[in-house]
Amino acid sequence: MNISVWFRVIRIKFLLASVISVSLGLAISYWQTRSIDIVSSIITMGGVIALHSSVDLLNDYWDFKRGIDSLTKRTKFSGGTGVLPEGLLKPSSVYFAGMIFLMLGSIAGAYFVLFHGWIIAIILGFAILSIYFYSTKIVDSGLGEVFVGIKGAMIVLGTIYIQTHQIILVNILSGIIAGTLSSFVLFLTSFPDHDADKEKGRKTLVILLGKNSASKLFWIFPGITYGIIITGVTFGIFPHYCLISLGSIPLLVKSGKKISFSLDQSEKFESIMKSSILFSRITGLLFVLGFVLSFVNNS
Repeated sequence: MNISVWFRVIRIKFLLASVISVSLGLAISYWQTRSIDIVSSIITMGGVIALHSSVDLLNDYWDFKRGIDSLTKRTKFSGGTGVLPEGLLKPSSVYFAGMIFLMLGSIAGAYFVLFHGWIIAIILGFAILSIYFYSTKIVDSGLGEVFVGIKGAMIVLGTIYIQTHQIILVNILSGIIAGTLSSFVLFLTSFPDHDADKEKGRKTLVILLGKNSASKLFWIFPGITYGIIITGVTFGIFPHYCLISLGSIPLLVKSGKKISFSLDQSEKFESIMKSSILFSRITGLLFVLGFVLSFVNNS
């Protein structure tokens, strides 16, 4: 078994989004209560990573079965992993692995349902159904970006609830930030796949609006993110250290200036995807750091 091929099909670099969301939930939990359940934290992280791996594996399987991967031009950030078109793994193996990860994540979630009740059950139920149907029903209905946004928010809310049994404004707003950053990545990486996705019946936001119109939405995602952070700090919902998240602005400006001129230039657009993904991850990490700095400096 070639481990590197499996890492490739699981898309290790994209798992960081879920790792950041769980880390954000844990940082906020400690900021609120000054305590953390280590065992629950480990199970949460493992379960979320398993569920994220599942959706990526099943997405690769269904894109191959539908012939989408044979039409896309693969880049480092879009067009699928290329593992199945290149014959590096059997489609049945990828599907089976996706279901195994879904089962493992579900078991972790079921453990928390036993101890934390119906709220976790709702989150788990949403995760299982949406992961299994993401690459067919959800994306075909034009709800991919919405699903990813809700997924990111629920990871944060679920992580905090497991630790604190609370759903309060700071938790909700933080979840929206995490979800918006994840949706932004999906939105940008769907531009190069526009033609192949459209031919095979997918309905991404880029397909629904068209490339030119969709490119004008570039600033909406970071606008929501920064707007919530600044408003949250202004009204004392977030610690003032969270303003450190604004340190990612240069990456955003670098991408935003070029997008409308690079829609049909693959090399230039790949650099836009790279800096936009960096923007998303760095903003998320800096937001986590804001909470960490707050409880470290006030301890």
